[in-house]
Amino acid sequence: MGPTASGKTDVAMRLSDDFPVDLVSVDSALVYRGMDIGTAKPEPELLIRYPHALVNICDPEKTYSVGDFVRHTIREIRSSHERCRIPLLVGGTMMYFRSLINGISELPEADPIVRAEIDNEAHKVGWSSLHQQLSIIDPAAAARINKNDSQRIQRALEVYRVSGRCLTEWQQTTLVQGDFIYSKYALLPEPRKRLHERIEKRLDRMLDSGFMEEVKGLKARPNLTAKHSSMRAVGYKQIWSHLNGDISFRQAREQILAATRQLAKRQITWLRTESEITMLNPLEVDPYVSISAAVKLLMKDVRN
Repeated sequence: MGPTASGKTDVAMRLSDDFPVDLVSVDSALVYRGMDIGTAKPEPELLIRYPHALVNICDPEKTYSVGDFVRHTIREIRSSHERCRIPLLVGGTMMYFRSLINGISELPEADPIVRAEIDNEAHKVGWSSLHQQLSIIDPAAAARINKNDSQRIQRALEVYRVSGRCLTEWQQTTLVQGDFIYSKYALLPEPRKRLHERIEKRLDRMLDSGFMEEVKGLKARPNLTAKHSSMRAVGYKQIWSHLNGDISFRQAREQILAATRQLAKRQITWLRTESEITMLNPLEVDPYVSISAAVKLLMKDVRN
């Protein structure tokens, strides 16, 4: 685990060179095909050499839910175990990790027609009005969801309209959960200033490598809009606004940096609350050394 730009993928690939591990991506943006540069997705030749499960499995017009991730990852873990290998989960989408480890309620699948109806309603009356509507249907969910969080408001209303049961009621029922034991490691670069420097350098590499052109190509897709979950990802949202003429390139870059730093802060806050986790500062020690030692012990236990 670790915040964005902490070097998780590099460590995972080094471990893959030396141990019988199967890499499983824990990233809500890497699942989408065609979103390569802005997600810092490994180059195609690296993905051939180091296959990652759950990368490039979904078109950006589709919605990939937390429930999809949990079900798919449980399948990948079991498959790895059946082949006497070690599943190595790597990524920074903390809600995915939490839902996998703690379990998640089985919710109704997304309904594009209902979502379109909710979006049209929001366009007419605003998301704050729909949040008030949610507070009547599901007061507990409304209390948890910010009135400006359009994505979560939409999902809560969609669940109710599709099933007739509110989101809170669904969340109190059956959990999808794998019966696994996890060894958890976090890459936590300190001081924070150094992480911010890495974030800025990586963004400039993305922009130099054609990030703008990548978003132009996505924007040209006839059925893809700024409202899709994929295009709400950090970087894509801001570049899309720039291409629309809403903000300048300089503003887009500044907003991406600010949003990425905020994302990293949220990731770090989550990691500090996680139990039974080993924190490693990649700016002071080589994380590979500690993690590889743990993998060796795990393999010894398995053989015994």
